Amino acid sequence: MITRNVVKWFGQTLAVLGLAVLAVGSASAQTSTGTVQGTVTSGGAPVADAQILARNVESGIQRATISHDQGFYVLPGLIPGTYDVTVRRIGSSPITRRVLVQIGAIKVEDFPLVAQAAELGQVVITAASATETRTSEVATNVTPQQISKLPTPSRNFLDLAQLSPGVTVTEDRVDGNTRTVSAGGQAPSSVNLFIDGTSFKNDMTQGGISGQDASRGNPFPRNAVDQYRVIGQNFKAEYQKASSAVITATTKSGGNEWHGNALFGFQNKGMVAEDSFQRANKNFVKPDYKRTLAALSFGGPIVKDKIHVFGSYEGNYQDRNATVNMPTPPSGFPALDTVNLKQYNGSFVRPFRETLLFGKLSDQISDKSSAELSFSNRHETDIADFGDKRALDYASNNHNYNTVIQLKHSYFTGPWLNEALASYTRFHRGFSPNVPGTPHRVYVYDNCCAEIGSNASIQEFIQKGPNFRDDITYTGFQLGGEHVFKGGLSADFPTYDINKDNDGTPKFEYQAVRNVQGNGDQVYNFASPFHLFYGTGDPFLKSSNKEIGAYIQDDWSPVRQLTLNLGVRWDYESNMLNTNQVTQQAGADTLRKYADKLVVPLDLNRFIATGHDRTPYKKAFQPRLGFSYSVDQAAKTTVFGGWGIYYDRIPFDVAIDEKQKISHPSFDVFFAPKGQAPTGTEVPWNDSYLTANKATLDAGSFIG
Repeated sequence: MITRNVVKWFGQTLAVLGLAVLAVGSASAQTSTGTVQGTVTSGGAPVADAQILARNVESGIQRATISHDQGFYVLPGLIPGTYDVTVRRIGSSPITRRVLVQIGAIKVEDFPLVAQAAELGQVVITAASATETRTSEVATNVTPQQISKLPTPSRNFLDLAQLSPGVTVTEDRVDGNTRTVSAGGQAPSSVNLFIDGTSFKNDMTQGGISGQDASRGNPFPRNAVDQYRVIGQNFKAEYQKASSAVITATTKSGGNEWHGNALFGFQNKGMVAEDSFQRANKNFVKPDYKRTLAALSFGGPIVKDKIHVFGSYEGNYQDRNATVNMPTPPSGFPALDTVNLKQYNGSFVRPFRETLLFGKLSDQISDKSSAELSFSNRHETDIADFGDKRALDYASNNHNYNTVIQLKHSYFTGPWLNEALASYTRFHRGFSPNVPGTPHRVYVYDNCCAEIGSNASIQEFIQKGPNFRDDITYTGFQLGGEHVFKGGLSADFPTYDINKDNDGTPKFEYQAVRNVQGNGDQVYNFASPFHLFYGTGDPFLKSSNKEIGAYIQDDWSPVRQLTLNLGVRWDYESNMLNTNQVTQQAGADTLRKYADKLVVPLDLNRFIATGHDRTPYKKAFQPRLGFSYSVDQAAKTTVFGGWGIYYDRIPFDVAIDEKQKISHPSFDVFFAPKGQAPTGTEVPWNDSYLTANKATLDAGSFIG
């Protein structure tokens, strides 16, 4: 538990850090890079001012630094990949070692120089292990080799997140409807995904990752992902809006040679095995099914060692089957015979179509700065929600239309590294009737029902806006050991456009006989509906939010075998829970009238909003502490641990119901049988009411 003075000190530190960030540059990327660090020695003594040069084998891009007084050096902000790291010092033989840099990982490489009269000598090249041991995070790196070689039938790159302990991914089943990631026994909403530093967090609905709460599609083309890191616990202060796991991925870039690859996959029902229940059922007929996966990517140099380009395409096209089998309707009802429910029976295709595009241009501007400009787009439709006792015309069109544009810039000089990012994201998730404009009719008989007409609801959630971030790393401080300081500031400005027309298609229910309490059985004979349910009013809502975050952290190595991770984060949202909400007068009066008459009396301060009683939460301080200690000098055995406080957010969809349930109410209307006088609260039936036009129904005498 941190004290008030500590909180105050951290707040002042963050304020100073924010001013420093604004002075240095624009806004930046989450950890989508890696670090190489270590010690340079000669005869066991530390070597100062040794030159360390890291050259990316594929792109030719170089980064350089020098060792400190104690021989310590750090190369942060390296784009993940394979590097030739060379150490030189006058009077010693140079050493070159090939090192694999992984996303978010710290690779420790110590270089023992051998004294020599001439600076130029034989270059020694040795292979370096990719194992990371100096971290307090519970993390798993998914490598490029695993992404390209491990099979997953859907080509969802997040399938391999299951390689990390405690992480589960919903299975890719023939009848599956969602592909979400969860961790630590928590809901998928607790996960956050960063691709090249941009957050794909779903602020509005369930699912955690945008587009995955009601989709069997993929969030990003797999052939564009170079590698990623799954952090299950103890993630550092630079990560936000997650309370179970963070997934941070980096995309591919073009190299100094043109290269590309293509993939085509096909699967039909003959390649899908039957389960034991299906095999035991002699009448089981395997439904039609086929899936086509196509992928194409290419990359190469525009100017060698300087400007590179990469592009990719993936297509996921599926035809699944749904069988409509209406129960045999009872005989003796002419009105039901006229409807002819059996005409809706049959097997129908459920088409799923997804196209993923990605493009990236990278430029090594100078020996001190580099930039990347990228674009990604996801276009997905899924015709679903019909079959069994629901006719084809009840189908919904579930869709995801996501676009991300981002510009990254890195500047490094001496011990300073500044990583900046500006992006624009637009995540559109929704569903609507595939065949709109007809009333939804439900026929109740034989303890079940048959449904025809348009799908009941429309939901469209659009989350869009600019995002800015800046991270600064400083490696030149030495006091009681070596320090790597990192701090950053983020500012996101999303707007939320919502169309939540739940039950917007009027639903009419029919049955032969309805029992009315106190009035006995009433005969309908399916000639007219006994019940109408529909939502009306204004289904639209628009809101905006400001999400501000700041952090500072120190990776401190007081001795060579011990690293302490000390950090604190602060987050703020201006409108997470309808800050300016005012409860309508009629609703407030109703609550006041009945609050003390309920079994559990209501606290009216919690249920009546005045527009001034809700203030954004400003105390989301999150200390993050961790350590790692190498038991042996070779760091083959490491003890690590950590502790922290993490703030996440609830989906905005939960908060808007207090507005939408009033602006878009739903009505139940009960009708008397056709041609009969109504009793009690019943309404006389009029054939003009059988419509999907809500204006006609709103004009009816039953709506006050």
